[in-house]
Amino acid sequence: MAVRQALRRHYAALVTSGAQLLLLFVAAESESREGWLVCLGLMALISLFAWMSALRRLRAVRDTPTSRVASAAQGYVELIGRGRPLDGAPLLSKLSALPCLWYRYQVERRDSDNKWRTEDKGESQDSFLLDDGSAACVVDPYGAEILTQHRDVWQQGDYRYTEWKLLDIDTIYAIGQFRTLGGGSSEINTNEELKAVLAEWKLDSRKLHERFDLDGNGVLDMKEWSLARQAAKREAKKRVAEVRAMPDTHYMVQPHDDRLFLISNLPPDQLAHRYGFWAWGHLLIFFSSLGGMGWLLGWGGSWAQ
Repeated sequence: MAVRQALRRHYAALVTSGAQLLLLFVAAESESREGWLVCLGLMALISLFAWMSALRRLRAVRDTPTSRVASAAQGYVELIGRGRPLDGAPLLSKLSALPCLWYRYQVERRDSDNKWRTEDKGESQDSFLLDDGSAACVVDPYGAEILTQHRDVWQQGDYRYTEWKLLDIDTIYAIGQFRTLGGGSSEINTNEELKAVLAEWKLDSRKLHERFDLDGNGVLDMKEWSLARQAAKREAKKRVAEVRAMPDTHYMVQPHDDRLFLISNLPPDQLAHRYGFWAWGHLLIFFSSLGGMGWLLGWGGSWAQ
């Protein structure tokens, strides 16, 4: 599960990491038909997986209608609104200490071979608000794939620092599992609460008898027990009314069924264009790899030594 979450959260880096170019380099260095066949086969598999993933994301972004927070149905929804800090005080990014809603960072050091080695990396897990004017929704970024246009890179000596951020001036796009907790969404009813009140009172039998054992014989008769139930019913109605008077709180969290959980400061049409570009690109690489394998197998003759 942890590996799948990591792949999902860093999907953009995965499909644009240049894995296919690396395999082409390895194939060229092998100088053998077998090496080319293996590398082309791996390229086809990677591109097929990436194409399916990009197509799934494209369909989710295109096919899920935008909902308003105040009227959104419970379940899988798409929201668009202004990002705001959850408690009024903005989060400070790890490296630049700038106010933001979310950040990811990476610290690299140049080694003796002039290659960059990652020394530290991570990202924030703090929730923030998405407000579309109708209501505000608490967005929990845990497990989300996050795409942002805010990326800063700078160097100091042998260190290179990279930081990605979502800012509170951004319009936030989010698609994931929506749920509402609070009085308006509460399924509590008076009968259930009555049973809970009576069970609670029975735990303190001394106090129960002090209140309702009118003749002091240590036993609650039918009349006394009826009085206790009436008092418990009044208490249950009071508690239900208090719960239902509580304001609703809306949440956007990671879906439990492995559907796309995406947070971005890019507009949905730009996201759809990006996923469409990736889908066509990986499909082209997939068929090119298969064509190269077919050409090598069909050649059948000698391979240049």
